[in-house]
Amino acid sequence: MLLKAFTDAILPLPQKEWEAFAALWQPYNCKRKTVLTAAGETERYLYFVIDGVQRSFYVEESGKEATMVFTYAPSFSGVADSFLTQTPSLYFFETLTASTFLRTTYGQLQQLMQRHPLVQSMVLKATAFALKGVLQRQIDIQCYTAEEKFKALLKRSPHLLQIIPHKYLAQYVGMDAATFSKLMNSVPI
Repeated sequence: MLLKAFTDAILPLPQKEWEAFAALWQPYNCKRKTVLTAAGETERYLYFVIDGVQRSFYVEESGKEATMVFTYAPSFSGVADSFLTQTPSLYFFETLTASTFLRTTYGQLQQLMQRHPLVQSMVLKATAFALKGVLQRQIDIQCYTAEEKFKALLKRSPHLLQIIPHKYLAQYVGMDAATFSKLMNSVPI
């Protein structure tokens, strides 16, 4: 039901297409801090998050991490660019908490989209919304002060402060943990 409500908000599918789409998904559970996709691997699955929190992150040669995105219920998840292009990922995808997913393979989704253009339209629309979010985040990172970045995070997703370790949130908004901590203590939440 969670998957249906989520996809209906993107593009409601007629019953036949919905049943075909729903049939693709298999349950998958994993423990906290499980790396589902490593940098250099090609993402094989599209995930739908039922429960838990995940992150995609990049690791520089020096070992410094940059958190790119968080996912949590209800949302699609995985390394989207690697999945859609079937090229090696630049990022790691890991669970921050024990997580419950539905997942499907690239091949299964591709075959379904070829048979059902409305499913392809729904996937394209979901991808467009994800791209819109990434572009907005680029504006935040490149144009905003640390305080403005923090306030933008609070405005968009205040619940993240309760479910994601602050060190990862600091990485996500592009600031060091000390600055993030100072803002936590000085900016009204």
